[in-house]
Amino acid sequence: MQNKTDLLIIGAGPFGLSLAAYARALGMDFLVAGKPMEFWKKNMPADMFLRSASDWSLDPTERFSIMKYLEFLGKTPKDVEPLSLEFYLQYAQWFQEGSQIQTIPHYVVKLDQMAGGFRVEFESGDVLEARNVVVAIGMGYFKNQPAALTDILPAGRYEHTCDAVELSQYNGRRVLILGGRQSAFEWAALLNDGGAAEVHVAHRHESPKFAEADWSWVPPLVDGMVTNPAWFRGLPQEEKDAIVKRMWGEGRLKVEPWLEKRVMKSNTSIHPKAGLVSCTARPDGAMDVKLDNGDAFVVDDVILATGYKVELERLPFLKSGNLFDKIEVKNGFPVLDPHFQTTVQGLYFTSMPAGQDFGPFFGFTVSVRASAKIIGNALISK
Repeated sequence: MQNKTDLLIIGAGPFGLSLAAYARALGMDFLVAGKPMEFWKKNMPADMFLRSASDWSLDPTERFSIMKYLEFLGKTPKDVEPLSLEFYLQYAQWFQEGSQIQTIPHYVVKLDQMAGGFRVEFESGDVLEARNVVVAIGMGYFKNQPAALTDILPAGRYEHTCDAVELSQYNGRRVLILGGRQSAFEWAALLNDGGAAEVHVAHRHESPKFAEADWSWVPPLVDGMVTNPAWFRGLPQEEKDAIVKRMWGEGRLKVEPWLEKRVMKSNTSIHPKAGLVSCTARPDGAMDVKLDNGDAFVVDDVILATGYKVELERLPFLKSGNLFDKIEVKNGFPVLDPHFQTTVQGLYFTSMPAGQDFGPFFGFTVSVRASAKIIGNALISK
């Protein structure tokens, strides 16, 4: 491995690979640290489907878009939508190979600021000096397991959705899913597909509707940020709130209609407006569950479909180095300038940690291309 680079990208998921493709197109000297699409491969069930469609490509140059991949396969969007995880991973591999992106398949364990840039230490023991660093990690570090639930649940008797991916282990078992958004219903469908005996889905709010989300308004807004990166942060608060509410309405108040028949089966109970009161282990290994709406039942397993929450202090490579206290943080998010740069010169964040300053789009792959272009353009102009 070379020991110096102008740009190190930490993370080899959609945001990291997209930036790498753009950096190559710009002729930049860069390296990518991480195992390509690892979270998608290891922390999502093999049979799941995605909410994104064929227009949410990874490639900012458009040479290796999903539409180009479909042309290569001789297929159309109707042939592959809703997109399966298997298809998306095959596309990501095709895009990576076409873009000639190779990665350092090791985790960064320590990131220090030094004169003229950063010192990066890998789990392999290798050390690298980088003039700029872009942290393009995904959701893995930020899984949300609320204490309000885990304090009630018996220790060792629950898993977050990102860990509960080998769903065959639940065949013939009774499962409680705590959560009420897309992932809760996706896991319920997959549990039913695999032969779970009972599935309970409990959440404090109204159940979302089985309805197709309308994302058509999102790409123009996100793509427009390439020429006006400060657009979202410059909006009056009421307009920001309206966009967040609309995004929430599409992404959280609806679940995809192709789930309905797979979820709404005789063995499945939906418990809306219901919070967990108690969950007690029985001598036979099962658990007695009580909800605050009066519902009570017995389960064998609990899955937390409680999403992800950005808390920068969870990143071990920042906490182990000399950088963390130098980064301005607000509500757990890094404070970013209009080009994704933190208060540490040369250190950038994208993906979910950019959501506070750039909008709710950055929890979705629709924003990977705009992110790559904004950061890449800023770096090349230095």
